[in-house]
Amino acid sequence: MRISWTEKKSNELVLKEAYFPNRSAAANAALQYCSTLDRLKEAIRRKRPRLLRRVAVLQHDNATPHSANLTQQWLQRYGWEILPHPAHSPDLAPSDFHLFGPLKRHLGGMAFETEDDLISELRNWFDNLDVDFCRVNSLLSRWQKCIDFHGDYVEK
Repeated sequence: MRISWTEKKSNELVLKEAYFPNRSAAANAALQYCSTLDRLKEAIRRKRPRLLRRVAVLQHDNATPHSANLTQQWLQRYGWEILPHPAHSPDLAPSDFHLFGPLKRHLGGMAFETEDDLISELRNWFDNLDVDFCRVNSLLSRWQKCIDFHGDYVEK
């Protein structure tokens, strides 16, 4: 899961965070996600407080931590809106069409002794991402393709 937030005018990245849920702690995933949202909200408050006067719009898929009651309560409490995202639509998920290809190329040929080694490499990769990479400039055109194809899968 990747969370980033940018402001259009300054293009300054407010928060860039890699989040790796612990597979053995699935029951805590929503709590961890809400904690990440708390840190995002705090980063916005510190760096761009005027943005909190407007409704924040968040885009995420329908993964369990995102659709959990705890997360929905958090979003409602702070008045954040969610862009609609149809279930099982990797062609419309920015992570699937924008993130995983470059990440796969980066990790290609690497071998890791432990899960911690993998997480360390992933954190390093995320920490070194350019602000421009975190933007999703092609999302609107992909939405339009989906409409044009009457909901069929949108290939590249």
